[in-house]
Amino acid sequence: MDQLPDCKKICLKALDEITKEISHKVYKKHGWNPIDSLRKTWASLCNAFLVEAKWFAAGEIPKPEEYLKNGIISTGVYVVLVHVFFLLGQDITKENMELINNNPGIISSTATILRLWDDLGSAKDENQDGRDGSYVDCYMKEHKGITMEDARQHVMQMISKAWKQLNQEFLSSNPFPSSFRRASLNIARMVPLVYGYDKNYLKSMEEYVESILCERT
Repeated sequence: MDQLPDCKKICLKALDEITKEISHKVYKKHGWNPIDSLRKTWASLCNAFLVEAKWFAAGEIPKPEEYLKNGIISTGVYVVLVHVFFLLGQDITKENMELINNNPGIISSTATILRLWDDLGSAKDENQDGRDGSYVDCYMKEHKGITMEDARQHVMQMISKAWKQLNQEFLSSNPFPSSFRRASLNIARMVPLVYGYDKNYLKSMEEYVESILCERT
């Protein structure tokens, strides 16, 4: 941390403090200290951001497989679900800790769905000037002459394949507890709503939030 400028020292210190706090709460409640796993997830996320920054600073469009492998991590889904696993505190074993540290299918399939759905949104919709890259761009560069519509169809097929993997992970004799598997599934279910980018997007979000916070069944 000593090599960083002051503004980044503050950020890193705050992140480390909240990670320690979460780890302490998990240890106090469930008897496991996940500090190493949580730090590893944050390091992997920062490294993924750095890879993307280098690509786009150099004007480089990577191969689609390379982009997606890194993009699965840069979604942040891995960070979120590792924290969820330890905070739920169910079936925390040495074997499951090793599995969770290696981005298992129950996580990577959810992250794939999010990454590809997000990339289907146009740069205009996201107001990002097209500078953050997307799987669609990478795929079109590698397959010269393919149309945008064909590329988008390919991405939809990949999303369908990721859903099949997630459903298989959810229904199979998975070592992770059902509560954690449901969390992964519900994140994937939420993705089309959050990354829909259609004209009814804000109205739909408002209705869902109102339903969650206000309505009673």
